[in-house]
Amino acid sequence: MPQSFAEIAAELGAQISHVENLSGGSISAAYKLHLDGRRPVFVKHNAAVPSNFFAAEAAGLAALATHGALRIPAVLLCSSTYIVLEFIDCRAINAGYWRTLGAELATLHSKAAPCFGFEHDNYCGTTVQPNPKTDCGYAFFAEQRLSHSARLAYDAGKLPQSDLRALEQLLVRLPELIPQQAPSLTHGDLWAGNVISDENGDPVLIDPAAYWGWAEADIAMTLLFGGFDAQFYRTYEEVHPLRAGWRKRVPLYNLYHLLNHLNLFGAAYYHDVSHIIHQFD
Repeated sequence: MPQSFAEIAAELGAQISHVENLSGGSISAAYKLHLDGRRPVFVKHNAAVPSNFFAAEAAGLAALATHGALRIPAVLLCSSTYIVLEFIDCRAINAGYWRTLGAELATLHSKAAPCFGFEHDNYCGTTVQPNPKTDCGYAFFAEQRLSHSARLAYDAGKLPQSDLRALEQLLVRLPELIPQQAPSLTHGDLWAGNVISDENGDPVLIDPAAYWGWAEADIAMTLLFGGFDAQFYRTYEEVHPLRAGWRKRVPLYNLYHLLNHLNLFGAAYYHDVSHIIHQFD
């Protein structure tokens, strides 16, 4: 048991009855802390991440909780090595789960953000996600998402120079490939593993890499690893219609996440990255 658990118990004013190891996290160790006389809490612990890693996650959760209606886990404590959240007792999804998720995410995306970027940089996985406040969505996505990730991969020897040059040519063409869109608050890492269900079977968003960006990029991420239920997309478009041809743009948006996976997890993602870069030649 990490020594910091004693600190957590003291901060919460409770005694730990026992600690349950949880599976599923690819970056941090996860635990359910059972406390005497109060509800259990969820703890993510990692002593190897940057000192502001969990604070950035807490800020993203707070932004989503403030500006959206979907349930977001309450942050109870946060330090340089852990974050403590309310424990969500996950149950089977209810009949309206996908409709609720689609409608509420669409409502979130319908609210205009002040610009592209965010109040501070944060992380997607453990990769730094730069979020300078920017007026132009094309410049933001090109420089702070695709170019930033590609140069990390190139510097690490994971992306050859030929692909980097082809990507640079692709970035110039973004205005002809992606329509103008206003910025809105996005989850930033919206795959199926980051949406769970609560004790009532309703959707809960977790593990954000939140920033002000293109709503289409959030929707594209839902399709990267299999996609959500069809009811989600139908309900989303009833509230916040997507521009014609949005599915053709999905690879462009997901190139960012595939580049990030290349940086985090290695060569297994190179083929998909290279294919998308050259798909738009």
